[in-house]
Amino acid sequence: MRVALFLTCVNDLLFPDTGRAVVRLLERLGVEVDFPMAQSCCGQPHYNTGYRHETEPLVRGMAAAFAGYDYVVTPSGSCVAMVRDNYPRVAARARAEGRPDGRLDRAAETLVPRTYELTEFLVDVLGVTDVGAYFPYAVTYHPSCHGLRMLGLKDRPLKLLSAVEGIELRELPGAEECCGFGGTFAVKNSDVSAAMGQDKVRNALDTGAGVLCGADNSCLMHIEGIVRHEHAPLHTLHLAEILASTREQPYRPPVSEAKIR
Repeated sequence: MRVALFLTCVNDLLFPDTGRAVVRLLERLGVEVDFPMAQSCCGQPHYNTGYRHETEPLVRGMAAAFAGYDYVVTPSGSCVAMVRDNYPRVAARARAEGRPDGRLDRAAETLVPRTYELTEFLVDVLGVTDVGAYFPYAVTYHPSCHGLRMLGLKDRPLKLLSAVEGIELRELPGAEECCGFGGTFAVKNSDVSAAMGQDKVRNALDTGAGVLCGADNSCLMHIEGIVRHEHAPLHTLHLAEILASTREQPYRPPVSEAKIR
């Protein structure tokens, strides 16, 4: 099995520990992980803001970077959704405009079925829910919109979290409500975005959990901004870092963060 890590732009630039956690986790489960250096942005920001033609070189580049791998795994539901939902549309749009591009067609045909969000890969491909993790804290889980609505992750993340030794998993009120990030939505509709984020933080605090986790760091980044602005006693953390934590190598919060409850 040849597996490639697609780290994504947000994780590469702002949350590299998440990528390291994915590698640690998969290697612990016996999976050898490669990191193709040619990978770049999947094109989601361009596509979502209307730069459809500018997205095309990125689609071709992604297909070339991950050619030859059996699986492409990423800790980002939004980027998986971009590949699955929009790569076929990019190729179809080029054909409709009289610009058929075999490389775009092949990218949609070959990359889409091999690209998996991390929890999908763990549960559906490896067939595991207990990954041998240890995380002795109270945790509540926020399902991001892309994972929930576009990928249909359903209870996969919760199955993985429920099997973690020592964890106290608490249900998040209004869990299926959007956190307000939505990429450029947070920029174009900042007041609405902030209000939605404040609702999410308030609901998380009501659980009494010290950690709010999710499977998309873009959402967690938005929530963390509100947490810091309000000096709330809450720590945001990608699910991969919880699953990578063990008794032998426990999660260590950054010294700048408040002590996890």
